[in-house]
Amino acid sequence: MRTSHTAVACDRSSLIDRYRQIRALTLHLADPLSPEDMVVQAQPYASPTKWHLAHTTWFFETFVLSAHEQGFRAYDERFCVLFNSYYHTVGDQHPRPQRGALTRPGIGEVMAYRDTIDDRLTALMSACDDETIIAMAPLVELGLHHEQQHQELLLTDIKVVLHANPMRPCYREREIDSAQTESNALGWIDFEGGVVEVGHGGQGFAYDNEEPRHRRFLEPFKLADRLVTNGEYLEFIEDGGYDQPALWLDDGWTWLEGQRRHPQYWSRDDDLWREFTLDGERELNLNTPVCHLSFFEADAYARWAGCRLPTEGEWEHGAERQQIDGNFVESERLHPSAATGGGLRQMFGDVWEWTRSSHEPYPGYERPAGAIGEYNGKFMCGTFVLRGGSCATSASHVRRTYRNFFEPAAVWQFSGLRLATSSP
Repeated sequence: MRTSHTAVACDRSSLIDRYRQIRALTLHLADPLSPEDMVVQAQPYASPTKWHLAHTTWFFETFVLSAHEQGFRAYDERFCVLFNSYYHTVGDQHPRPQRGALTRPGIGEVMAYRDTIDDRLTALMSACDDETIIAMAPLVELGLHHEQQHQELLLTDIKVVLHANPMRPCYREREIDSAQTESNALGWIDFEGGVVEVGHGGQGFAYDNEEPRHRRFLEPFKLADRLVTNGEYLEFIEDGGYDQPALWLDDGWTWLEGQRRHPQYWSRDDDLWREFTLDGERELNLNTPVCHLSFFEADAYARWAGCRLPTEGEWEHGAERQQIDGNFVESERLHPSAATGGGLRQMFGDVWEWTRSSHEPYPGYERPAGAIGEYNGKFMCGTFVLRGGSCATSASHVRRTYRNFFEPAAVWQFSGLRLATSSP
């Protein structure tokens, strides 16, 4: 992954402040958890909290300190393998499905590792010459956005862990607003289409897969003015949506295997539907956005509704004049909220929105050289793009051009859908 050539302002004081703030937020998100919570890996795809805390630190040590700190020495050579995720050009990695077996180093040593690397990096940023800070700034900014990605993963992964516990424990204890807020009837926003520009350009940080900015032709289309709700998805279930192969892609029908009958984290007790959240299990709110859907489920629902998923070009064009505002991690709700107001709503925050677009390179894309090129470029196969961020995403991490991507069977993220149709 790389930043835009004009992405990062080299104000060292602002950079140090942002570094401290984002690193502190990670610890804040981990604070409600016990040491026992932090080491569990309930599924091969969901990493332990302790691993996230160490891996984000490894990133700064490996890609920033090692390149710019005089007399650099690794904190612990063993960490170079234990906390390397998938950077083959950097060295070996501990197998992802076995991260939960890493009872050592303990959480205390991982915290000491974070503190040490933070001290060394902030000292370097404070004392280095202007030429060095200019060279470092894009890598530090990249590392901070990488950390924000792992803040979101920390939350979605601990939700997997807590749900696997028959006690269904809460991530945190707080007052729950269980009011069934009314959601307006679904409406539609028309777009004329034509030749539009898509992708990142100009100032500001962006990942390499968001570039270059380029032209696309869009046929006239419509976007639903809000996200699909739990109540609407429940109608799909009650109409036998999970039993109708004609609604499903072939890979999706195979994925169901006759076992899945509802979204991840839903359960039914007699006639009462319930949903597991980070605040524990509670009655399903029919008016909040449905989430933890796979691409297969989102696609099947859209077909059942007589619609389709938007392409990412349609989504980005639709979001072009939308303010980046919504239910993000800063709200601390950590769950989708019902739509309010009018017009095109919920384009940012609440849930990541599946699109019909494969994660593939834009015209003119050049994969960055070296280890950083492994961040996005090698994953442009077998995944679909999601847009808009979620209730677990930082507001300062989201952009209109941001391209998240997951395999079509992924359900542990806060992922939902917005409907689209083609205009006559």
